[in-house]
Amino acid sequence: MKVAIGCDHGALALKESVKKVLAELGTEIDDIGTYTEDSVDYPDIAEKVCEKVISGEADRGVVLCGTGIGISMAANKIKGIRCALCGEAYSARMARAHNDANVLALGGRVLGPELAGDVVRTFFTQEFEGGRHARRVGKIMALENK
Repeated sequence: MKVAIGCDHGALALKESVKKVLAELGTEIDDIGTYTEDSVDYPDIAEKVCEKVISGEADRGVVLCGTGIGISMAANKIKGIRCALCGEAYSARMARAHNDANVLALGGRVLGPELAGDVVRTFFTQEFEGGRHARRVGKIMALENK
């Protein structure tokens, strides 16, 4: 599996921690930045990561900002993206199992590396359950065309 990952300046340290967890899971990582603590705009990062997912260059994405809120909002504006902001493993499991989320959002100033690692492990090992959930995901995606 290939994962695109990107963060703003508020989540650089957590991004580096998450990359280690992703590597442990055997994923190929495409780090699109940022690489320093210089201020950057999180919508730009969300767009770059999500473009990789939409184009098929990456199977899934991870986006991070200070709280995860802004970058998840930006990601969800991109057609085809189902981004879930998760602060614990149960939400990550449900985001994948029931919503087939293709991008995970995390907050660098609200999650420590251990909890973030649990969230990432769960998100990247949980499969979509399909069935009745597929119908609901289809309805979510249809909202983009309204």
